[in-house]
Amino acid sequence: MHPSSDPSGVLDHIGPGTQLIVPLANGEPTATMDAIEAHAGDLTDVRVHQMHAIHDRPYLRGEFGDRLKHISYFLSHVTRPQFANGHVGLVPAHFSEVYGIMRSRTEDPLVLAAASPPDQHGYFSLGVSADYTSSFIGRARFFLEVTDDMPRTFGRNQLHVTQVVGWCRSDRPLVSVPPATSSDIDRAIAGYIAERVPDESTIQTGIGAIPNAIMSALQDHRDLGVHTELLSDGVVDLIERGVVNGVRKELNRTKTVGTFALGTDRLHDFLADNPAIELWPVRYVNNPAIIGRERNFISINATLSVDFLGQCASETIDGRYYSSSGGQNDFARGAMNSPGGQGFVVLHSTTSSGQSRIVPRLAPGDVVTTPKNTVDKVVTEYGVAELRGRSVRERTRALISVAHPDHRSELSEQAHRMGYI
Repeated sequence: MHPSSDPSGVLDHIGPGTQLIVPLANGEPTATMDAIEAHAGDLTDVRVHQMHAIHDRPYLRGEFGDRLKHISYFLSHVTRPQFANGHVGLVPAHFSEVYGIMRSRTEDPLVLAAASPPDQHGYFSLGVSADYTSSFIGRARFFLEVTDDMPRTFGRNQLHVTQVVGWCRSDRPLVSVPPATSSDIDRAIAGYIAERVPDESTIQTGIGAIPNAIMSALQDHRDLGVHTELLSDGVVDLIERGVVNGVRKELNRTKTVGTFALGTDRLHDFLADNPAIELWPVRYVNNPAIIGRERNFISINATLSVDFLGQCASETIDGRYYSSSGGQNDFARGAMNSPGGQGFVVLHSTTSSGQSRIVPRLAPGDVVTTPKNTVDKVVTEYGVAELRGRSVRERTRALISVAHPDHRSELSEQAHRMGYI
């Protein structure tokens, strides 16, 4: 099975108005995208639909005008400034619904994806990505870029050589994302959560300093399961210690399930040909109805600001877009429906400049990601505010109790003026 073309072969399948679907993060076929940009002058109204791009590109900066433009479903450090500059579009969406929205916005899309080499049966694996892309298998045209660095993974992210319009090879390595270093504040937050996680729970968490601290704090737990959108290096640690084995899960028993992976080469090596790990489409993994079928489901997500009602603004800062909804609301709703489930929203009590992240009202223009009726527990380094089923007065007092001590007096005065306490 030889490659059908070099990366420029993709141009044979792109015409005026073609809608391109690209996986997030390391699922992006970089040499193929290079070839498209090299011939951008020949394109007309081509659009790229993608979440969380990690490769900076000229077209993201608007250098090709309307010939080639980007539509984002979750801003990254690369696309955030270009959205602010007006070069990138943004579609707010829950991660579980991104495939459905992409499908409704596109007609005869072409999916461009990085993949592992075909196996002896002629099947490619989409490797570190299933996300929204795998749901297009059998429903859209595919052009793949094979790299030896892409691990072959299991789950619902394989397609046969007869299902692609073309494929090429490149030697592009995957981007390695090292684990963030956890601080004392992160470890304090992790401790509050770990003591509330029963053995035999199924957990979801992300990437970053607080999630890393939480993974470390769970190392003495038993028989945990993982059902999460993002697989990171911290999951590897728990599996190798025997903490995560999935034997008590209701769904996909004994399997660790995610929809994409982002981490170091150690993670990539661990995923390669590992039947204990499965990557499933995000419309399954993040489906609140699926999540709610697990017993004692533990959802852990970060936010940027919480008001007295419990509204969590997780995608904007001072009214300016920073990311997007992602899967936070998906998992918060799923945990709410899980027997014994708990939804944790975590944040430092203050910003780096010392401003309180617990606020009377969200800033003008801030977007609510997890609404007040869904939020369960808000955790800072000062404790856990339990909000589910609580009155406005009870919520306000609980949140002030986990705010930074330097701000509690002022917050209390404002709460009195608002009539909340």
